[in-house]
Amino acid sequence: MRVDFYQLARDPAETALCAIAERSLAIGERLLIVSADKAQRARISKALWAHRPESFLAHGDAGSGDDARQPILIAAVPEATNGARFLALADGQWREGAGFARIFLLFDDASIAAARRSWRELGTRAGVERRFWVQQGRGWRERS
Repeated sequence: MRVDFYQLARDPAETALCAIAERSLAIGERLLIVSADKAQRARISKALWAHRPESFLAHGDAGSGDDARQPILIAAVPEATNGARFLALADGQWREGAGFARIFLLFDDASIAAARRSWRELGTRAGVERRFWVQQGRGWRERS
């Protein structure tokens, strides 16, 4: 399993998630986006609809009755009822999720201590590849 840590320095999670969702779909993967914060889930949904003026990123909310059809599903818990192999943790809180090939943990200054603990703990697990990304200018730079 690959875990990508995204330290948000400029943009909110909603903005970064649009790029992650777009790239995930482009390579044929489904994405589950998780946040315990109901207001953040609503902001994420709005951002996905308005990501590009010429298109939108099709998605739905977990429990709406058509979860399995959604290429991007927004939920409060990491249960991939849409068959996603990619998981984005939008609220900065690490959660275990079974069956995911790739996990994106987005965090800001308020959740940096928890992200560091998760980084250290995941570093002790066999079969986990970790990568760390920071916002720089208009893009992302991998930190080693």
